[in-house]
Amino acid sequence: MNLAKWKETGKGLLGRGALAALLAAASVLTPAGTTHADSGGTIRVALYADIGSKYKSTVPLVTLQSDLGFSLLSQAGTPLLSVPAQNKVRVSLDGYRVKVLETPTWQVAADAAKKLQATSDKPQLFMASRGGAKVYQLYTGSYASEAAAKSGLTSVMKAGLSFPEGQTPAVAGTKHLSAGSYATLEEAQAVVGSLTAAGFDAWPVFVSGTDGSARTEVWAGEAASDSDLAAVSASAATLLPQLVLSPVAAGTAGLIIRMDAGLDFSSEVQAFHYLLSGSDAKFTAAGNEKGILLTERSKRTYRGNLELGNLNGSLSVINLVPLEQYLYAVVGGEVSSGWPEEALKAQAVAARSYALAQGNRFDVANVVDTTLSQVYNGITAEAPVITKAVDATAGEVLMSGGKVVEAVFSSNGGGVTADPSEVWNNGGDTFVSVASPEDSAAVASSKKWYYVLLDSGISGYAREDNIKLTGNTTAAGLPLATATTKDVNIRPLPIIESSVTPAGKLNPGDNAVVLGQVYESGSYSWIKGPYSSAELLKSLSGKTSNALPSSITSLQVTKRGPSGRAVEVKANGQILQVKYPDLFRSSFGGLPSTLFDIVPAGSYTVLGADGSTATIGSVASAGVLSASGKVTANGSGTVVMGANQSSRVVTSSPGFYFIGWGNGHGLGMSQWGVKGMADNGYDYRQILQHYFNNVTIVKE
Repeated sequence: MNLAKWKETGKGLLGRGALAALLAAASVLTPAGTTHADSGGTIRVALYADIGSKYKSTVPLVTLQSDLGFSLLSQAGTPLLSVPAQNKVRVSLDGYRVKVLETPTWQVAADAAKKLQATSDKPQLFMASRGGAKVYQLYTGSYASEAAAKSGLTSVMKAGLSFPEGQTPAVAGTKHLSAGSYATLEEAQAVVGSLTAAGFDAWPVFVSGTDGSARTEVWAGEAASDSDLAAVSASAATLLPQLVLSPVAAGTAGLIIRMDAGLDFSSEVQAFHYLLSGSDAKFTAAGNEKGILLTERSKRTYRGNLELGNLNGSLSVINLVPLEQYLYAVVGGEVSSGWPEEALKAQAVAARSYALAQGNRFDVANVVDTTLSQVYNGITAEAPVITKAVDATAGEVLMSGGKVVEAVFSSNGGGVTADPSEVWNNGGDTFVSVASPEDSAAVASSKKWYYVLLDSGISGYAREDNIKLTGNTTAAGLPLATATTKDVNIRPLPIIESSVTPAGKLNPGDNAVVLGQVYESGSYSWIKGPYSSAELLKSLSGKTSNALPSSITSLQVTKRGPSGRAVEVKANGQILQVKYPDLFRSSFGGLPSTLFDIVPAGSYTVLGADGSTATIGSVASAGVLSASGKVTANGSGTVVMGANQSSRVVTSSPGFYFIGWGNGHGLGMSQWGVKGMADNGYDYRQILQHYFNNVTIVKE
C-alpha cells in the first residue's frame, strides 16, 4: 500500500486527544505458548522479579501496609504472624550485606545513611538491643553474591563516612547459627537477649518446615564464610556455654525478625522488618478486601495475596489475584472509565483472552504488571463502570482453532492496524490488517495547530487558539495569519514541550504565511525530530545486525507492509537489518509506531502535474516563495511551491523528521478505534470481530 495515497484518502496528520496519556501500548513481540490459565482461577502477576532475559524489575526491600490487618504465612500456608491495620512492615532478603557501623545514636546512623542514599549501595538501618540499651546498625545491600558485597564494601570505604572508634565496615553474610527451637516467641526473645548482651547479633526466626510446619528458632551471627561462622561459634561457646549452637542448614527457609529504624532518615520511625532467608524461601502476605499497599510500587494497593520470595538472588513479589479482579485493574489501567460501556466490555474480553493465553510465559508468573504484558496498577485503577463491564462479560474469551486467542492490542492504529509480518516478521490468520478509521476519536476534542512561516524565515507551529486568519493571502494564494495576543510561541513541533525552546515569536499585526494545519502530536498522528545523524547512529547502535555507516546522509523507507508500516529502511542506500520490523520504533529514538514517513530537514519534494515526485536540493525548476509572498532566491526558511500548489519549507538544518500515525505496535485491537466504534453504536462483539479475524466469543 502506498502511504502517500493512503494519506490522501483523508488520513492526514491528526493529534492527541485528552485521554491519550491514560493509554499505554501493549508491546508483546513474541507469540505466547499454547497453554493457558484457568479462567475462574488465580493469575500470577510479577511486580518485582529477576527472570533473566524475560523480565527484570528488582528492589532491595518492600514496605507493606493495609487498612485492615493481614497475615504473613509460611510457604505451606501456616500463619506465622499478624500485621495490625495501618501498621507498616518491611521485607527484604537475607542476603550478603555490608555492615557499615553500629552506634547508640540514631542521628549518627541516619546522617551516614543519607550520604549512602546517593550511591548504588542503598542503606538499610536497623535497631537492636545490647544489654537493654538501643543500638543502631547501618548496612548496605543486600547483594546477590559475596563478590558483589566486597565491591560494595569498597564503595562504602570511599563514601567519606566517619566510623566509630574501633569499628571497620565488613561484609556480612547468610550463614547463621541456630540456638534451637522454642515454644513461644517470648521464650525465643529471652535467648536473643542473652546473645546480644554478650555482644552477638541474634534474632528470633520463624522457620518453615518442608512438611508444612512452622517453628520459632533463634539464630545468631551473619557470617560470609564457614571460617567466620566457626569463629562466632567458638566465641559463643566460651561466653555462653549453656547454649548449644549449630550451623543452620543451607537453604533453610526462615523469616528473620528485625526492627527497621530507617523508614525516614529525617526522624526516627520504626517498623518490623522481616528478612527472607533461604535460597528458595517463599512467604505470603495474605490480603483482605481492602488490599495491601506496596509503597515501592508507586504506593499501589493490590487485591489478593503477595508472594514474597528469593528468586535468583533478588527479592521477588508476585501478586496472586483472582483473574476477574485482576481485570478490574487492567481495564482501568488500559482505558478511561469515561469511555462507552461497549468499549469497556471489548477491552475486558480482549484483556481476559490475552491473560489466559500467556501460560507460564514468565516462569514464576503468567504476566507482569507493565506494558510488556498489560498495564496493571492495582485497586486505584478500578472504577464502578469498569467493574460492571468486566462482570457483564465474566469468563468470555476469544477463541480460534480451539485455543484462546492472544488478543494483543495497542493504543492507536493510526487509521489502519498492522499485519503480523510488520511486527513479528511472520504471518497468521487471527491478526490481519484492517481499516480503523475510528482511531481519529483520539483527536475529536484536540486543538489544531497551524504550520506557519514568519517573515524572518523561521517556520514552526502555532496553536489555533493563539492566532487567527487575517482574510488576506499571499500572491500564491496562501492564507495569512496573525497573533491574537502578544508573544505567541512558534513551536518547532505541534506540541507544547516546556523543555524545548520556541522557534520564534509572533505578535499582533505581524503576518505569518499559513502552510497547513495539523492536529497536536499525540496517539493518532505525530511529528518527531529533526534527528541528526549522530543522534540516529547512537539510537541504532546495537539494534542492527550489519555495520552502520559513519554518517547518515540519506534515510528512506524502501519497503512497506500491507498496512503501510515500514518493514525496510535504508541508510545511505544500505538496508538497516533489524531482527523484526517493529524494532524500528526503538531504533529511531522511540517512535510511537512504524507507520511513518521520513522527511529530510534540508530538502523538499516537488509534486509534478503528472503526479510524479522529485526530491530537490536547489530551486531549479521550482517556484520559491518567501513569507512576504515574493518569489526569491533559494535560502533558509523559504517555501517551495509545487505544480499542485503544495508547499514545503526549505531549511538549511541537517537531520530527518519522522511524520507518522498511531501509537504502539498496531497489531490486533486499536483501543482508540474501539472507543470510536462504540461511540458510533457498535457493540463489543461487533468491535472484537472487526479487529480479530476468524474468532468466536465463548464463555469459558
